[in-house]
Amino acid sequence: MLFPAPIYKSENFIIRSGMKIEDFMLTCPSKKFLGIECLGCGAQRAIILVFEGRFSEAFHLYPAVYTLLLFFFTLGLSFIDRKRKYGNILMIMIAVNLVIMIVSYYYKHFYMHSH
Repeated sequence: MLFPAPIYKSENFIIRSGMKIEDFMLTCPSKKFLGIECLGCGAQRAIILVFEGRFSEAFHLYPAVYTLLLFFFTLGLSFIDRKRKYGNILMIMIAVNLVIMIVSYYYKHFYMHSH
């Protein structure tokens, strides 16, 4: 046998090895190199919280998590359903997500620290 069987075939490996989903998350280059959080910091952790069913915690960590998930769902749907045009709705969703991200970033970094 030239190629061994995959090691990562079940959750049991993750449990046995002590590895967690957080071990596979991407690090933010802005936070890593500059020490400044970007508008997307917290999105990965918030999405994981949504999939774990911890909806309130996900929203408090990253308020744009639900509109972001809706955007990605619609984006995926636009590749599957070629008959309809999703360009306008996707642009509106991008604008809404940006507004939520900017407002929550401002609130988190400037308003909460001053009060």
